[in-house]
Amino acid sequence: MHALEVAGDFDDCQRLVKQAFVDPSLKERLTLTSANSINISRLIPQSFYYAWAALNLKADYGLNNPVFSVPSGNYGNLTAGVLARLMGFPIGHFVAASNANDSVTRYLECGRYEPRPTVTTLSTAMDVGNPSNFVRLQHFYANDYRAMETDIIGISVSDESTTAAIRDVFRRYDYIVDPHTAVGFHALGEYRKMTGNTALGIVLSTAHPAKFLEVIESALDRKIEVPERLAVVLGKKKQATLIGTDYRELADFLRNLDR
Repeated sequence: MHALEVAGDFDDCQRLVKQAFVDPSLKERLTLTSANSINISRLIPQSFYYAWAALNLKADYGLNNPVFSVPSGNYGNLTAGVLARLMGFPIGHFVAASNANDSVTRYLECGRYEPRPTVTTLSTAMDVGNPSNFVRLQHFYANDYRAMETDIIGISVSDESTTAAIRDVFRRYDYIVDPHTAVGFHALGEYRKMTGNTALGIVLSTAHPAKFLEVIESALDRKIEVPERLAVVLGKKKQATLIGTDYRELADFLRNLDR
């Protein structure tokens, strides 16, 4: 197994991977696939979470068509939810909760997709300037943003609001959330203010808070216990090969693997 570290952002990584997939010189020698949401095989099982949650809320609480607030970066998780809805599961609406990387949020407001360079935020896994799954969402809604906005509302959350949400959840529920979940929690609250819909909503929680110790401990002004299994991993030495954002570096690395 080999790990590569790219001296760039998520969009650079995604661009390199997609370019490798269509490189005929590599396709002749290697079988390449992706474990992230570029691969539709990631989204299909992910859609089951939405189906399970919606059906159980209906069976246990009589709640029909719940709202899902989804922390969104590459928009794979949200796309999986839309897949579940298209399959007929009782899902009412989606809140696409983004951080400052809000290209889809702005699209839902005006119908123009204008991706911008990635901005670094506290919710780092959502720092994606040009989400790969946007084209899938467009396909589902026949490139009609007004059709998309009937099912999805986009809400962008600042770092300040993210920190405030971490504190708010802990104060109200004695529960610690990571920055991405905090974005989803805050966005659900904003959605309720905007629409007056106070029905039970579901916030998708996407990471363990211990992965973001500095952010969480600063927000809550307290030490956070790291689970033993995670502590073991965090204590290991990183082993990765550093490459730049020039595709030729990745292609050369992959060709050498085949020797």
